[in-house]
Amino acid sequence: MSNWTFHGEPLQSIGNLPEVGALVPDFVLADKSLHDVSLQTFAGKKKVLVIVPSLDAPVCAASARQFDHRAGRLPDVAVLLISADLPFAQCRFCETEKLTHIIALSCFRSEFSYAYGVKLNDGVLRGLTARAVLVINENNQLIYAEWVHELTHEPNYQAAFEAIGAG
Repeated sequence: MSNWTFHGEPLQSIGNLPEVGALVPDFVLADKSLHDVSLQTFAGKKKVLVIVPSLDAPVCAASARQFDHRAGRLPDVAVLLISADLPFAQCRFCETEKLTHIIALSCFRSEFSYAYGVKLNDGVLRGLTARAVLVINENNQLIYAEWVHELTHEPNYQAAFEAIGAG
């Protein structure tokens, strides 16, 4: 269990956060066509997991735009935008915002948020994911993690891209 805040109000998440250096757990997430996508789908690539509560929130939308802009310069890196939003809403958001370099994935029917320790357990956002950015190497080892404990804050974009060697 980890502690987070939303406008300063305390929240807790369920599960354990992966530790830097550890192999990350596999996952099954839904893509825009409702097909299952797993860690194996991106085998041999570095991966950036951008985990956000909801693309309807301004900070989440800003993060999506920032990561999409930078991901366009990283053809060998899969930048995965993960939220509890339905795939239809994620697709609509990416089309409206003209985001073409990130891959939006939904955890609405998976255990992802439990396995990665980001499922919010209480407060007004319970059931959604907390905010985090994880960088995973080609061998599925966690090499960088930022747990953005105040959910209204943006992550450190520069640090995440430096972790994958694209600072």
